[in-house]
Amino acid sequence: MLDMHPVIARAPTFRPQTDSYTVTAEFYDILQAEADERRVRHLYGREVAKARIGVLDIGAGTGRVTLMSLAESQADVYAVEPARAMRTSLMTRLAALPARQRERVTVHPHALDEAALYAVADVAVCHNTVACLSPSARHALWHAIGAALVPGGSLFLQLPPALLPPRTVLRVLPEQRVGEHTYGGRMVMSTAGNRIHTRADYWVRGVEGVLREHTETFWMWPASRSQVIDDLGRHGFVPLPGHDDPAVLAVTLRSPW
Repeated sequence: MLDMHPVIARAPTFRPQTDSYTVTAEFYDILQAEADERRVRHLYGREVAKARIGVLDIGAGTGRVTLMSLAESQADVYAVEPARAMRTSLMTRLAALPARQRERVTVHPHALDEAALYAVADVAVCHNTVACLSPSARHALWHAIGAALVPGGSLFLQLPPALLPPRTVLRVLPEQRVGEHTYGGRMVMSTAGNRIHTRADYWVRGVEGVLREHTETFWMWPASRSQVIDDLGRHGFVPLPGHDDPAVLAVTLRSPW
């Protein structure tokens, strides 16, 4: 999932409204979730399995990291998802789980800095979320992660784009068949000042042609790996040795002693 936070008219100065994703939530699972499920297991599965205290899923979306964490570890899981539309899909998934698994996951309907979580996890995952947070929102997020992790806990963070795109980038999502209808979509990314403007177009086609079309617009803020490391360093995080995946930054929270 490209976990983007939509706006309608202009870029947010801090964070998106919690009723965002009203369009994307319908199309995400059918168009992107299967590939994303494989991706999150590859990127984070081994690290999540090491959790002993808790797993923090920041920007849980429809629940790919959350469900993977329940399967790969025996620790409690804290799923943070402020967007109501995405959270609805997440709760539907959780409702289908056995009671023993459901009892291990708590869903927080707020941004992390509003969730008041303190020392609840030793592993945190932030997948496809940071790119769509403004610099001020990222600052609040780093502080909140530091509070939610125990000293020595680890954060695994999917990095935002390092640079603004030099030209318009088009990403076409593989079409999927559901009964007599075909679902499709595309992402169009372009530079707009110091931000990346992204338009998500979705459609549903039947034998008679296009039945529905929807669009949501998103903003992203690029940052290099070194910039993110420096920002996290101000909040007590240091790089975790042995992790060289270019898409993911692994850091650990320094112990106070």
